[in-house]
Amino acid sequence: MTDSPPADGIVVDSVARSFGSVHAVTDATFAAPRGSITGLVGPNGAGKTTLLLMLATLLQPDAGSIRIAGVDPSADPAAVRSLIGWMPDSLGTWSSLSPRTALTTIGRMYNLDAQAAANRAAELLDAVGLASLADRPARVLSRGQKQRLSLARALVHNPRVLLLDEPASGLDPSARAELRATLRRIADDGATVLISSHELAELEEISDAAVYMSDGVTASRDALTHAATSTRQWRIRALEGSSLAEPLASIGVAPENIAADNRGVLVRVTGEADAAQLLSALVAAGVAVTSFAPAVGEFEHTFLDLTKNSTAHRHPNLDSDGDAQ
Repeated sequence: MTDSPPADGIVVDSVARSFGSVHAVTDATFAAPRGSITGLVGPNGAGKTTLLLMLATLLQPDAGSIRIAGVDPSADPAAVRSLIGWMPDSLGTWSSLSPRTALTTIGRMYNLDAQAAANRAAELLDAVGLASLADRPARVLSRGQKQRLSLARALVHNPRVLLLDEPASGLDPSARAELRATLRRIADDGATVLISSHELAELEEISDAAVYMSDGVTASRDALTHAATSTRQWRIRALEGSSLAEPLASIGVAPENIAADNRGVLVRVTGEADAAQLLSALVAAGVAVTSFAPAVGEFEHTFLDLTKNSTAHRHPNLDSDGDAQ
């Protein structure tokens, strides 16, 4: 069971889903609270897409329970669909319809009256940067512009829960920054946002927390604790001309724990406490340190540690190249 599940948001408890002999999700348990952004992290074949489809009421779990804003999607899928905004990896567009017509039509499907649907469409087109293309046929939109339209469709009815599968795919850097700002505003207004993405650095930048999946199982608290305390490389840079080799040796860093790349010297340490001690020792040794940071972000480090530890136990029936569908 999840600890103190939120009264609103997403609560998943011991959920499983198979497709014949393929066990796509075997034990998913987590909570994503209201007013937060939660990242869904895992390798291809981890079961992320299958989990999102269950949350979106498009698949029913074989076991376990799901609550979306307190509602069971298996018992009342219509109620859940009125609460969620769902943006799959590739939803597609009605090629002959303009973005304005598409959004207005979606608004009418959510029981907005004609004027309210038109107003909401105009508001969203401006919010996602498609106002200049509002009345062009959707077939002229680029991949990134179609992603923006897909996000707008998910937001038409002001959902309380937002489910996003690779929302930044095809977006340029400026559009990605706008997406992050938009999602932050949505969460700050009280919505629950769950994002599945392989762009871990970007996901970490926006997320308040993460759920890690591997082989259809969400990572346990013990596994996450182990990952947090496993060895990790930190990148160190010093003023030009400063050598790190002698100071590192003098403070007892073993040669096998030292490497380098084109951006600095890499030193493997265990946990942030050891990293802090390393920095303090280097400064005390007179090294003019200009940059000291993890070589990879926390999400990527945890992902790699969990994936490494689960490789030997990978389920033989799970396609390693993609989620079971």
